[in-house]
Parts: sequence; structure tokens; C-alpha cells
Amino acid sequence: MKTDDVRADIPFLKEVIYLDAASTTPTPKPVVDAMCNYFYRFNSNTGRGAYRTAVKATSEFEKTRGKLAKFINCSEDEVIFTKNTTEAINMVANGFNFKKGDSIIVPNIEHHSNLIPWLNLKKKGINVKIVKADQYGVVDPADLAEAIDETVRLLTITHVSNSIGAIQPVEEIGKIAEENDLLYMVDAAQSAGHMAIDVKKINAHFVACPGHKGLLGPVGTGFLYCSQQVISDLQPQNLGGGTVVQVTEDDFKLSKIPARFEGGTQNIAGVIGLGAAIDYLNKIGIEKIEKHGKKLTKMMFSEIENIKNIIVYGSPENIYDMVGFNISGVNPHDVAKILDEQQRICVRSGFHCAIPAIKQIGAYDLGGTVRASIHYYNTDEEIKILVETLEEISKFLGD
Repeated sequence: MKTDDVRADIPFLKEVIYLDAASTTPTPKPVVDAMCNYFYRFNSNTGRGAYRTAVKATSEFEKTRGKLAKFINCSEDEVIFTKNTTEAINMVANGFNFKKGDSIIVPNIEHHSNLIPWLNLKKKGINVKIVKADQYGVVDPADLAEAIDETVRLLTITHVSNSIGAIQPVEEIGKIAEENDLLYMVDAAQSAGHMAIDVKKINAHFVACPGHKGLLGPVGTGFLYCSQQVISDLQPQNLGGGTVVQVTEDDFKLSKIPARFEGGTQNIAGVIGLGAAIDYLNKIGIEKIEKHGKKLTKMMFSEIENIKNIIVYGSPENIYDMVGFNISGVNPHDVAKILDEQQRICVRSGFHCAIPAIKQIGAYDLGGTVRASIHYYNTDEEIKILVETLEEISKFLGD
């Protein structure tokens, strides 16, 4: 599929220049159609009945698990459905048996969702070791290795920073975790669907992914990959319907993995849509998506960097699918509003749920940054319009 083919499947793109993929992506028609097909033809609960539409709903729901497993190279019973990345990370933070005195290593460039759940464990006597990234938002594996001692049980890191797009050396870090017999978690919110992810290559025990960003799926979907090596040590936090096979008045027996982690009625239509989104990505080709993203990212960075009064964050050699920037003397929210008002350009502004990261790159006192983020549906022409509009804003409002 070509970029124009994808754009034709997303009517929303006729209305705006959408540069906020790091927050959420618009949903292609085949994904919406798959969800509507569920509502129109077999709108039943999963695992709740022997009648045909219930069986059909269960089958289509479970097909998505298989598609995701193949997409990231794992087995189906290592895929746990969640409503987003945040829930996936919290499942590990709250469901794993961390004990008083244990330590967890977390870089300071994380999205709040891969920081707050760990900081919250300090209430239980668990230590959190913060490792600082460099000025470009990249974490040196040597610094992580230096932070390891006998108390450390888990090392967690984002694959691609959500604030400036810095790519972390997750494979190298995975080797460090393996050599030190540590649990290893990767937040793939900004990489899944943008580049190939092989959970075996990165040696991760846990990978958290959203459905609504790079995967082009619907909001309210996501999943946690949990390695068979440790999944039996993970305790479900949402117990109830669907999580048990036997209940007495004083005890219960959990369902098999992964059903025990998916309590209550799931987002059935959303998960079916996510399966259609994986089919859609495979139809485009993940290698083609990654190549397109690298080209547009490089173009966007170099063009924005050359605008007078502009501050650009990150290294052009090591960012992907987004560019963070500021216009000197102009609040980032004002820049975002003007872009929308003048050319209907949608970008994100502020702290991006990553305050420590924004402080690290020196943009906190500026009110954060403006972040333009892309996917396969974006074009050279859209980047040119963004750059031209920024030049005008800088000319009239910049210091």
C-alpha cells in the first residue's frame, strides 16, 4: 500500500494536517468496518454462551491475540489484553511480588506511565533508582549497568521517548539485564507499529503496547507481553468474571493464563478492530512504514532546525517519528493554537506527560515543547506546510 492509499482510508485527514500520532492515530476504515461488523452481525459477549454469535465473537476476539503474538514473535498465551499501555505497566508494578528492599531502575526520560507506578511502590519500601539520560534524551547502557547492585530486580525503559523521539538501545540494555539476571520491561508505546519489534531479540520479560498509536487501532485497546518465564509469578489484579474456573464460599481457582488477567467484559469490538489494524499494518509492510518514518523525521528535523528563533531537541541521528521544538519567546501552547488556526495543523504542546524528561532537555521553564509526530499517512507536503507556517510565526512572534 502507498501513502495515498492509506490516506484514502482515513477521511479525517481531509480535514486537517494531523501531526499528533504520538498521542493517538486516526483509525483507518477497514479497522472501523471490522468493529462495525461485530456490532451489526455478532454483538455478543465472549466466552459467555454456546450460541453461534457468542462463539463467533469469542473466535474473532481470540484471533487478535494470535495476530499480535505473530507480530511481536511470541506465543499467544504471552499476550494479555489491556485498555492501554498505562494499564499494562501497572499490571506488572502491582501484580509482581516486589518486596521491601528491592530496587527498580528507571531512566528520567520516561512517560509518567512508566515512572509513577514505580515511584508509588516506594510506599511499600521498594527503592527506585533514577538514571539520567544525556542532553539528547538517550540513556547510556553503561550508566544503567553501574546502577545495578544486589537489590535490583527490574530494569524498565521506553523504546522511543514520547517527548522528543529519542531511540534507546533496548537490545543492548536487554543483554545487560540478562547478564545480571534482572527482570526487563520495555515501554513500546512509541515504537510498536512504527518499526519491527521482536521480543526475543530485545530479551524483554515484559513489553507494554497501546493499540491506538502506531498500531493504527482503536482507542481503549492495548496489550502486555509477559514472557512464559515469569508469567506464572504475575498476580492478576482485576478478579471476577472470566478469571476463575471454580469458586466456593471461601476460595476460588484461577483460570488458565492469560484469561486470569482479563477480568470482566473486555473491549470486544476494540480488540477485534485491533486485529484488523494488525492486518492493515502487515498489508502496508512494517519495513516500508519504518523507512517512510525515518525519511520524514529527518526532513522535519532539518527543516525546522533551520528556522530562525527555533530550538530543536534531540539528535537528528537518533530520533524517530517526532520532533520536539520551541520558538524562542513564544509559549508552546500558543504555537500549537496558531498552527491549528492558520493551517489546521494538529500538534501536541506542553509537558507530554513526561515532566522529568522535559526538565532534562531544559524546556520545563519554557512551558514544555511543541511536538510534531508522524505516521505512514503523513506526506512531504504536510511537513513543508508545517515548516512554512512555523517560519511565519517565528518571524512575527519570535525573539
